[in-house]
Order: sequence, then structure tokens, then C-alpha cells
Amino acid sequence: MDVLYFAWVRERIGLPKETLETNAATVLDLIEELRLREERYAVAFSDLSALRVAVDQELTDFDASITGAGEVAFFPPMTGG
Repeated sequence: MDVLYFAWVRERIGLPKETLETNAATVLDLIEELRLREERYAVAFSDLSALRVAVDQELTDFDASITGAGEVAFFPPMTGG
């Protein structure tokens, strides 16, 4: 599965994208796996209220299933202007 990071999430993790093999069933499970990898992931995912997620390019909640998904993207909330 491809995991994409945008804006300050990318800056904190240091990567725009990575391909992972995971047994995670939900977005939250994936986040927990990532938090345990390294401190930079723990910092990036420390405040989920400051994040949004899309699974296969559709906005969703953190409890959404990622079983069979090809892509998960993390980014800050979008604002209009």
C-alpha cells in the first residue's frame, strides 16, 4: 500500500510517500504501526485532530477500513479562501 504525506506531515516525517506492507485493518491501526516505527512518526501523528485522511482518494474517518486499499494519504485540514 502507498502511504502519502502532505504539507507539515511530510515535513515531520521527511518523506512524501512510501510503500508499506501492513496487517492494519483500519486507518487507526496503520497510524499505531507508524507511531511505533520511529519518533518522527510519533510526532507527526501525535494530534489526530490536526489531521485528515483519505483512503483511495476519498476523505474518510480514522476508523475506516483499509483492507484492500491501494493508497492512504494524510494531510492537514483544508481551508478555503
